[in-house]
Amino acid sequence: MHYPGRCPGQNALEPPTQPYCTVSTSLILLPGLASNSAMWSAQLAGLARWQPVVSDVNAREDSIPAMAAALLRDHAGMLVLCGASMGGMVAMEAARQAPERIAGLALLGTDARHDSAAMTAMREQAIKLFAQGRVREVIEPNVAFAFHPDNAPALAGTYLDFVLAAGAQQLIRQNRAVISRPDARRHLPQLKCPVLVVCGDSDRLTPLERSQEIVSLVPQARLVVVPRCGHMLTMERPQVVNAVLAEWLEGLAA
Repeated sequence: MHYPGRCPGQNALEPPTQPYCTVSTSLILLPGLASNSAMWSAQLAGLARWQPVVSDVNAREDSIPAMAAALLRDHAGMLVLCGASMGGMVAMEAARQAPERIAGLALLGTDARHDSAAMTAMREQAIKLFAQGRVREVIEPNVAFAFHPDNAPALAGTYLDFVLAAGAQQLIRQNRAVISRPDARRHLPQLKCPVLVVCGDSDRLTPLERSQEIVSLVPQARLVVVPRCGHMLTMERPQVVNAVLAEWLEGLAA
């Protein structure tokens, strides 16, 4: 992908000495909690012309700021970040740390604010059970909440497989990272890059009002609500999500 921007070495605070030039830009896909490239399989195929890369910073670092910093180290140049759920939190934090390097943000089923006290308590209780090796006991009964009821029967098994594969320690680290995440609402109004916000109409984990809140804070943000869809947008409605992302990416290139 290419993005019209200043040539390397040009001072952004001074008039350019030559016209804007083409700068290489990477499309990075950021998985959600306990997720990996499996949740992006349809996008890796459907958006292949943009050569997307799935980041694994969620599996390597212990906090949202550390994940964002590692992402920025891993990938040079301008970035278009597409983050789902916790991946959206990482994307927003990367935009706070290095706004000059973000050419666009696509935020799928994510949340800019802190967890409520009740949600934090639920996560802490789950962490205790994960530490006791009771991962399946916690995850399996709750898998259906990630999906629209129409989509759960076909997809819940695949989702359960990659969450269980993440293992107890990764689940503990990532839940603690989410609990302690920065409040992104403080910096969202300063974003200058294009922002796309996508939410399932039946998302029970990050309800539509959380996406609407992000859009209310970012003047240039666009909201797309996907019908008959829960939290796992990329798996539940891949053709719709791919079409929305492709249209948005083409707009960035233009």
